[in-house]
Amino acid sequence: MKQTPHLSFRQLLAAGTLLIFFTLLTCSLYKSFSAWKAVRIFETFSRELFIREMTSDTLTLHYSLAHPENYGITYYPVTLPYFTPGSETASRKEPEDTLRKLRAIPFKSLSAEDRYACGMLSRSLELSIRLSDYPYYAEPLSPVGGAHSRLPILFDGYVFRSRKDVEDYLTLLGQTEEYFSSLLAYEQKKIECGTFMSAESLTQTIDQCNTIITPHALKSGTHFLQTGFEHRVRDLFLNNLLSQEELSFYITCNNRLLLEEVLPAYQSLSARLTALLSHAASSTRGLASFPRGKEYYLALLSLQTGSDRPLNDLRQMLENKLREDCTALQKLLQDYPQCKATFMQKCYQDLGFSDTHVIISNLREHMQNDFPSFPADSPSLKIDIRTVPDALQNVSAPAYYLTSPIDNFDTNVIYVNPKSDPSNLELYTTLSHEGFPGHLYQSSFCASHLLSLKNSLLRQLLGSSGYLEGWALYAELLSYDYAALILSQQGRPLDTICVRIEKYSRSIQLCLYSLLDLMIHYDGMSPEQIADFLEPFRITDPDTISSLYRYICQAPCNYPKYYLGYLEILDLKQKARGLWNESYSEIRFHKFLLENGPADFTALNELLCEDASNALQHKLFSPFRLMHFFFK
Repeated sequence: MKQTPHLSFRQLLAAGTLLIFFTLLTCSLYKSFSAWKAVRIFETFSRELFIREMTSDTLTLHYSLAHPENYGITYYPVTLPYFTPGSETASRKEPEDTLRKLRAIPFKSLSAEDRYACGMLSRSLELSIRLSDYPYYAEPLSPVGGAHSRLPILFDGYVFRSRKDVEDYLTLLGQTEEYFSSLLAYEQKKIECGTFMSAESLTQTIDQCNTIITPHALKSGTHFLQTGFEHRVRDLFLNNLLSQEELSFYITCNNRLLLEEVLPAYQSLSARLTALLSHAASSTRGLASFPRGKEYYLALLSLQTGSDRPLNDLRQMLENKLREDCTALQKLLQDYPQCKATFMQKCYQDLGFSDTHVIISNLREHMQNDFPSFPADSPSLKIDIRTVPDALQNVSAPAYYLTSPIDNFDTNVIYVNPKSDPSNLELYTTLSHEGFPGHLYQSSFCASHLLSLKNSLLRQLLGSSGYLEGWALYAELLSYDYAALILSQQGRPLDTICVRIEKYSRSIQLCLYSLLDLMIHYDGMSPEQIADFLEPFRITDPDTISSLYRYICQAPCNYPKYYLGYLEILDLKQKARGLWNESYSEIRFHKFLLENGPADFTALNELLCEDASNALQHKLFSPFRLMHFFFK
């Protein structure tokens, strides 16, 4: 009878160890393969979504990418962002399909950076689906920043880097009539749904159409779309990118298109809008007066502010800040009664310099101790400060920054509107808002950081108006402190106090206007009720109240995206102080915001708490602490 060989304990242990080793190796290889597969799926998803969004319209592509070929975009349809009847169905289906694909990706196998981007995209898509229930509540032809006034700004700022850019531009110019016709089709839908603008707003838009581009300016060759085009295309010629014949041909084409296509498009838009006056509401009103207007406003508020807080919490944030600033302002006025005369005379607003480039340099110098530097933050960074063209001054903001492409932030353009007649102090704070440490600095820093990441395509698509405008307002209000320091160094103590008073006044004003936005669009308050609310704040002029009410009705959520974004940043700063304790610094906090933005505030709050938790765990379970535990 054959005997079974007897295995020693040592042999059994070796066999068991070998089995465990191969099991662990197999599991490790499987996990590695699963992780690799998840990353490939995520990269493919990100790339396809990025290309789809970038090529959706040519203005988006051109202002986002200087060199689309480096991102695999070699062909794209040259088109403006038309409204197409029936597209309201696609506006829901597209984000639903994208969200379904996103949720199919195994998140646990992705890096923390990619999971962060996925979380932001998921919230963005969910909000898009929510807003798709209200397809005809937006107002593309609003007298405040409507397409008819925004399009010439984008045409004027269209950078020519190659012959292809010039040809794309001229193609877009020729589509103006078709683009406006598509927006008029959208306005017809709004009439059917009972969400059309008021006669007052419509009349303003018509007047703007009649002044933005005129036969006289075009025939005399002085319109900014003629002079600006010629300047930009001539630069290509001087850089040997165009021949003399091509230069002359393109200038002739531009003049012909402006006279034969763009001018008739504006004239037609004006005439067709005039024909719709009988359908317009007799009085300007907020969203609360529309069917389901309150629900739409809540979704829009979340989109514009980047905050998912309930309305009552947002209202409480505003009321608390209003009370805090009013108390601080009253104390300043009580402590320095002699400042009242100086404040009323406005003589404190002269900082001693008015050249815009000198102001930019001064701001960059003051921010060095509080904000991180980055490769683009160097003397070679080009900043072109221009004046808003005459034809756009009545429809433009006091200033604006045209965002540079994410792959080329060397050249930046800031427009200043002389119509607002800014004081020296106001110009200083305006350039801080648009330049340093505001939009230009934030945009360049974020672009520089995202380019340094391996998988950043998805992040480059995401953002939040509340983050962007909140940051710019945060920078603007900080610049009042810089101005106060300048005046203090000049030996002007009373003027220093006046600048602090000005800062509180500016904050209180924007806080009040944000509260009014909630009251008008959600509570449905009338102009008379608004007047009663403003009376304790000594805002009693009927024309001022009427103008303010009309503006807020025409631009829902505009003030909240600035001020609530600013308050969310202050809230994050307070949390960071509490979580980081002695490790907190202004540079560290600003770096956290910049490296993880643009983002919604839900994402930033979660990340801040997660970072603090990880740091605590690292501190509690570091090897040195374990060694101390065992060998004490």
